[in-house]
Amino acid sequence: MTDYAKLDAWIDAHFDEEVKFLQQLVQVPTDTPPGNNAPHAERTAELLKDFGLDAEKHAVPAQEVKDYGLESITNLIVRRKYGNEGRTVALNAHGDVVPPGEGWTHDPYGGEIADGSLYGRAAAVSKSDFASFTFALRALEAVAKPTKGSVELHFTYDEEFGGILGPGWLLDKGLTKPDLMIAAGFSYEVVTAHNGCLQMEVTVHGKMAHAAVPATGIDALQGATKILNALYAQNTLYQQVTSKVEGITHPYLNIGRIEGGTNTNVVPGKVVFKLDRRMIPEENPVEVEASIRKVIADAAAESAGITVDIKRLLLANSMKPLAGNKPLVDAIQKHGQDVFGEPVKAMGTPLYTDVRLYVEAGIPGVIYGAGPRTVLESHAKRSDERVVLEDLRRATKVIARTLSDLLA
Repeated sequence: MTDYAKLDAWIDAHFDEEVKFLQQLVQVPTDTPPGNNAPHAERTAELLKDFGLDAEKHAVPAQEVKDYGLESITNLIVRRKYGNEGRTVALNAHGDVVPPGEGWTHDPYGGEIADGSLYGRAAAVSKSDFASFTFALRALEAVAKPTKGSVELHFTYDEEFGGILGPGWLLDKGLTKPDLMIAAGFSYEVVTAHNGCLQMEVTVHGKMAHAAVPATGIDALQGATKILNALYAQNTLYQQVTSKVEGITHPYLNIGRIEGGTNTNVVPGKVVFKLDRRMIPEENPVEVEASIRKVIADAAAESAGITVDIKRLLLANSMKPLAGNKPLVDAIQKHGQDVFGEPVKAMGTPLYTDVRLYVEAGIPGVIYGAGPRTVLESHAKRSDERVVLEDLRRATKVIARTLSDLLA
């Protein structure tokens, strides 16, 4: 048997154990908000210890987490050093996830298996890669027995809010500086670039009044409607701006939440909405934010008495490929082709992730892991999120083989 075949065989022999590990991870909720993620980190560390893997627990100070809008974050690092020479390769997956919402036909925290898939919130994004990365590492040590380099597992809990208290915190505190990194992703493509994201909260102020005498008030909802129409007009114009990165099309804007008013018989005095503006890699985030602010201000000025407060919630830069990622891309494409029997394309994604924080720190990285061809197929952020178990098995093999090559 080749070493690759031996790695594959080890993963096959331990796959039931890998599935059980993933089920146990799914069964501990990590809904963000509210963002009480420390219990999941504790449980993960316990399970890793059963495999002989000691996880360092790096708790972000409570006040820092509270000020950020979450409840608790403990990030984990597992360090495995095999020799003084060679690369350090980090594998990062995030445990925080949006709440399950409605419409589930399976328990969102059950880890149930049906029709060859494992169901549950974060089953695909990205607790599946807690499992694939952990078992790829175990296979590497059991079979390849590397004598050079190091592998680190980074299991972090701030992707949904932007990553600043996840990978960003670990990097800022000098707790890690790998040479290369692979972050949780899907199995049929290796992602080398992604969109940026600007999120803002817009508060439109008017003046409350009794609906029987509306002229005594200033309708904040009418003011907000003009602003929203102006923003949606911009969204149409964005379709004319195209990216040269395969897998990424054009910028776009989404209004994801809106609330306001006090009752049906009251002229609304305040309306609040939140927007999400996705930026293609070619765009300048500073210019994008300035443009959005101007569109909002100009539209608000059309309504007498309306004032607006704008608060930036998130500014996540796009991920641009670093030249040093070639060994990662080459290895994943080679083994992806062998294991999946089809080419694994290197491309961009319209998502934004916390991988950008590694790249901004000068660490070449890519996105690859266990999952289907599209976010839509995974049901990520929707009901009945799932990972196909055969994708999990094969992605684990690709990652184990890739680590074997990188540490050779």
